[in-house]
Amino acid sequence: MRLVTFGSGSGGNCALIRDGESSVLMDAGLSYKSIAAGLAREGLGMGEVGGVLITHEHSDHVSALSMLLRHSPVPVYAPRTVANHLLRALPGLEEHIRIITVGEPFFVKELTVTAFSTPHDTDQSVGYLVEGTARLGFCTDTGCVTNTMLSALRGCDAALIEANHDVDMLRYGRYPVYLKRRILSDRGHLSNEDSGAFACALAESGTETIVLGHLSRENNTPARAWSAVRAALDGAGFSHVALHVAPRKGDLALEILPCCVSA
Repeated sequence: MRLVTFGSGSGGNCALIRDGESSVLMDAGLSYKSIAAGLAREGLGMGEVGGVLITHEHSDHVSALSMLLRHSPVPVYAPRTVANHLLRALPGLEEHIRIITVGEPFFVKELTVTAFSTPHDTDQSVGYLVEGTARLGFCTDTGCVTNTMLSALRGCDAALIEANHDVDMLRYGRYPVYLKRRILSDRGHLSNEDSGAFACALAESGTETIVLGHLSRENNTPARAWSAVRAALDGAGFSHVALHVAPRKGDLALEILPCCVSA
């Protein structure tokens, strides 16, 4: 299984999961040009993608959907409430949308996909577990780590999780108070420290590769995020776990191998 992030952050999010002849996009929050160029670097055209998995309707996750569908009529997978938001915002989406049930596996070519709930400031937000030759979890845009998330991702081989902000940078930064409160709430975004605890819980279940994503441009740096989560993993005895940071712009490409058994 191959994971390629084309961009991950508050300015836009999109990643490719590829396994043999099967491939899906996770969100479509970059420009269509950026997504098409990323696929081309992987030797793929948009018509070869089996679908787009949508986590929620915020613009940094769906801004390219309309243009993308003009070029290629790929299926768009989303839970019902998210789908309803998208249908109101994007005329003509009806023929492309595939409404999924949270917690129930569905198939995109040879991939098995399961959505799980995440607490974020939308009517509905989800992460995904994608299973093929390996098990890969995606979980960003969440204000806290829940038992539902941990259960869904338990034993996955690799996971992309949120490390949105450094708490001090956020608290003493230039954001208005209401926005700081929103980010720090249980329906906001994970701090580096929260991400470290999340990474340790996943590592305890057998996960051997962690990717940090959705870093804030204003309130975090790749070095701060990596250092905080690396310290948490090392301190808990998980020095063997590989740790990467997905760039806000540009590719991070990883080969994901099956490495663990669910406990």
